[in-house]
Amino acid sequence: MPKKPTPPPVQHAEIIAQPITETIIKNYMPYTMSVIVSRAIPEIDGFKPSHRKLLYTMYKMGLLNGPRTKSTNVVGQTMKLNPHGDSAIYETLVRLTRGNEALLHPFIDSKGTFGKHYSTDMDCAASRYTEVKLDKLCEEIFEGIDRDSVEFIDNYDSTQKEPVLLPTAFPNILVSPNLGVAVGMASSICSFNLAEICDGTIALMKNPGLTEDELLGIVVAPDFPSGANLIYDRASLREIYRTGSGGVRLRARWNYDKKNNCIEIVQIPYSTSLEVIMKRLTLLVKEGKLKEITDFRDEIDISGFRLTLDLRRDVDPDKLMTKLYKLTPLEDNFDCNFNLLIVGVPRQLGVIGILSEWISFRLNCLRREYTFTLNQKREKLHLLLGLSKILLDIDLAISIIRGTKAEKEVIPNLMDGFSIDEPQAEFVAEIKLRHLNREYIINRTKEIESLQKEIEELESIIGSETKLKSVIASQLRGIKTKYGQPRRTQLISPEEIVEYNEEEFVEDYNVRLILTQEGYFKKITLLSLRGNDEQKFKEGDAIRTAQDATNTAELIFFTDKAQAYKAKVSDFDAIKASALGDFIPAKLEFDEGERVMAMQCFGKNESPDKNWVFIFENGKGVRVPASAYETKTNRRRLTGAYSGTSPIIAIYYEDEPFDLLLISSQERGILINTALIPEKTTRTAVGVQLFTLKKDHKITAALRDHSSYPSAAKYRKIKLPATGVTLEEYDVEKQQVKLI
Repeated sequence: MPKKPTPPPVQHAEIIAQPITETIIKNYMPYTMSVIVSRAIPEIDGFKPSHRKLLYTMYKMGLLNGPRTKSTNVVGQTMKLNPHGDSAIYETLVRLTRGNEALLHPFIDSKGTFGKHYSTDMDCAASRYTEVKLDKLCEEIFEGIDRDSVEFIDNYDSTQKEPVLLPTAFPNILVSPNLGVAVGMASSICSFNLAEICDGTIALMKNPGLTEDELLGIVVAPDFPSGANLIYDRASLREIYRTGSGGVRLRARWNYDKKNNCIEIVQIPYSTSLEVIMKRLTLLVKEGKLKEITDFRDEIDISGFRLTLDLRRDVDPDKLMTKLYKLTPLEDNFDCNFNLLIVGVPRQLGVIGILSEWISFRLNCLRREYTFTLNQKREKLHLLLGLSKILLDIDLAISIIRGTKAEKEVIPNLMDGFSIDEPQAEFVAEIKLRHLNREYIINRTKEIESLQKEIEELESIIGSETKLKSVIASQLRGIKTKYGQPRRTQLISPEEIVEYNEEEFVEDYNVRLILTQEGYFKKITLLSLRGNDEQKFKEGDAIRTAQDATNTAELIFFTDKAQAYKAKVSDFDAIKASALGDFIPAKLEFDEGERVMAMQCFGKNESPDKNWVFIFENGKGVRVPASAYETKTNRRRLTGAYSGTSPIIAIYYEDEPFDLLLISSQERGILINTALIPEKTTRTAVGVQLFTLKKDHKITAALRDHSSYPSAAKYRKIKLPATGVTLEEYDVEKQQVKLI
């Protein structure tokens, strides 16, 4: 058997160490800048590169004035400028359409199903079924683009040219909402009313020192395609206008149908969607926090957005809406972050800063456009001046052309015969024979005077920023007249806002509250107590506290770890006496191993002006005012509820002084009145010595109910600290049974 050849040794690639900083600079930073500059952040014309490439493709396809074409044709043609998949390009197209309703002023006139901005589940039809063309507004977007108003660059494969920016004749950057997430930065630009922005831009050109407050008098607030109501906070808006950062609060707009007892939501905040709202409503209904509603449904149709909520009888719709604004995205924030590219550099600017940059950009566009027109007219004037010289002797021109033997000598002979340059001679030589008459030449040369005036006027405009601004202002007034719309987003004053008060929605009724030794809590209606149900507890468990209260009352629970937990009675479901109830450590999320020591209920309008009595193992005790546990915020947990220097033995709520029997580990006891215990205002006060104890002795019990100790009266003390009295025999038996 032939021997197998030995394989060549494996060549391992050499690993070269590279500092992480070098890796970031060479590999990560180019990617970062590509995302920022070429994808996610809009430029001063208000477009991202994907938008600009798409619209320019449609412009070159003749879709500004021509009929609609299939969207798939546009997507295919756009790939020549945008090297992405057809689905990504089509998604870009969809957002710019009238049918999607994502823009105040759509750029694409559409036919077919394009989904809706306010719904994530409403899909658009495939591109082969929908048709599009450029909207009339795009005339203002492309104004001057064929007259060198903007710079052009090669596309990705250098087969054709595309514009770096579009010469928008109005500040589209503030009229079209734009969201984008790049690497390390994001952009979130809200939309403003077109008419207001045009007026504000004109005002800024007249007065470059315009303040934010003055601009707020013209551009009063953002205006969103979805409408809704904006809660007008002038200070917040002033900050957005100044820095480009901040937020506005939006509220859904609704109607109440009294006949059908239902609420119709007709406009929602731009920053949310129908599905998000319905998901939140479903969750609230499941949790039992929205009992006022019997049903809700999506009733969006050809007329627009509508979400209908069916109400129970006697539900106040205004009151319910304050609750929904608080608990659902029917009230939502739009966070503004005005990041945009200025000459390829990301900058965050306020409204005045953006308008100032746009004015500079538009001035440059007009200078380029007028310079292009000026050069054309100068060239034409130059040719006509040459033609006018032939008027002096047409016969000479004819004889020169007729007498020239070679065609290539016609131009030089005309140049010599009339003292004109080569372009002028070329122009004369190209005139048809029928036009070589005095009438034609005189009519053509009459344009010289008008051309000279036009050239003079163009030179005057190009050289004067004031005149250029006047042209911009004139264009803006025309755009406002043609495309201006009333505000969709209406303003409401903060004084009109009725804040949600949870307590107003809590049903009030009488209940019995029971806390067991093991930490189980029951809320039982008095109606349920009238039945024959027996109280059920875990084996070995018993009632620690039982109180009558109302469903609107508040609760406080003290634990053995020097912590207190607050809750509301309405947080717990009413149950039958035969149920075990809620396990408080789990319900209120106690720390591991933490046990309930005491509970107290306070009525809705009750002032906790009494005391809490704390008895510690080391024989000390303290009274702390209940008011020390009041909080301004809805805090659920209070740490440092009492001193943790010694283990706690008992905690009692003192509505009035009561007798307390303290028993030590040496079977000695004292009976004192809580009025003797000093009151401290600090929650963590260690207290004073109540029971004089020897070393290694401790308090084992502090009993408010001492009726089972027949000799308790013999242990009474009227001064503190006090030495314990030896328990009598039958009291010792009670104590031993208790310890067991």
